[in-house]
Amino acid sequence: MLSQLVRVPVDDAALAGDLVAPTPARAMVLFAHGSGSSRHSPRNRMVAAELRTAGLGTLLIDLLTEDEDREDAATGVHRFDIPLLGRRVVAVMDWLAAQHETGVLPVVLFGASTGAAAALVAAAERPDRVLTVISRGGRPDLADAALDRVRAPVLLLVGGRDTEVLRLNREAARRLSAPSALHVVPGATHLFEEPGALEQVAEAATQWCDDRLRSVPLEAWGD
Repeated sequence: MLSQLVRVPVDDAALAGDLVAPTPARAMVLFAHGSGSSRHSPRNRMVAAELRTAGLGTLLIDLLTEDEDREDAATGVHRFDIPLLGRRVVAVMDWLAAQHETGVLPVVLFGASTGAAAALVAAAERPDRVLTVISRGGRPDLADAALDRVRAPVLLLVGGRDTEVLRLNREAARRLSAPSALHVVPGATHLFEEPGALEQVAEAATQWCDDRLRSVPLEAWGD
C-alpha cells in the first residue's frame, strides 16, 4: 500500500494532498472538493476508503492553497471560481500522469458540490486521461459550456430530498452528450447525513467504477 502526503506544484504555489493506493492499483480516484470543504472532508474520506477496498487508489487534495483557503473562508471569493478550480484539477491530473506509480493509470474524477463542476471542466480538457466522472450532490450545471465537451461517462449521485440540486442535475444530464446516469438516494439530503445514505453513495460509486474498468482495457491508458 502506497500512502503519502503530496504537494502538487501549481500557480507558483503547492496544493496539499493525501495519496493512498494499493499496489497495484486499478485506477486513481481524484477527489475535487466542494464549497468550503477540504481533503479532510469526512464524507469524501469515507467514500475513498470504500473505493480502496475495490483496488482503486485515491488522491484527496485541497484545490486552494492555505492563503487562498483563508481568504475564501472570509469572503467566499474562490469557491465558485469554476475556471480556477477546473485548472487546478487539470494540473493535479497532469502531475499524476508524470508520477511513476500512477502515470499509466486511468483517472476517475470524483466531485462534490462545486467540485463536480471543476471535475467536468477538467474532464473536457483531458478527455484521454479520464475514465469517468462521479458527482456527489454536485453542481454540474456550473460547468456551463464544458458539459457539451465531456466525453467520459458521468454518474450523478443526488439525494432524493435535495430537490433543487436534483432539478439542476436533471437539467445538466440532458445537456451531456456523454453517457450518463442519475442515481437518486431515497430520503437523503444534500450532505447524505441520513443513516445509510453515504454507504449507498460509496456502493454506487464503486460499482460504477468497476463497470467502467471492465469495459476499457488497461492497455488503452498511458499512451
